[in-house]
Order: sequence, then structure tokens, then C-alpha cells
Amino acid sequence: MLKNLYKFLKRITVSFFILYGYNQLVPASAIIPINLITVFLIGFFNVPALIILIIIKITLY
Repeated sequence: MLKNLYKFLKRITVSFFILYGYNQLVPASAIIPINLITVFLIGFFNVPALIILIIIKITLY
């Protein structure tokens, strides 16, 4: 049980830093906001969720 909690917190932390790093590298028009929904999406689905969020951000806004 504790091992699963540690794994979950580790994935959420890594996904936060991935999203933060992405936001530092792109121009202001392509920044994805850092909030619970985006962090949990990237935490659960990893890189494919980040790619989908980028596509949605570019096409809709």
C-alpha cells in the first residue's frame, strides 16, 4: 500500500517537472497551464497526454 502511494507521488512530481520544463522551452502562445488536471493527466498517461495537450492548445487557441 505504501509502495503504491510512493509510486503515485513520484509520478505526479515527475509530471509536474515535465510540464514546467515544457513551459520554459516554448513561446508564450503554447504554454500549458500547470494545474491539477494537467498534472494528473500527464502523471497517468505520461508523454502521450502531453502531446495531446499540446495539440489541443495549438489547435483550439
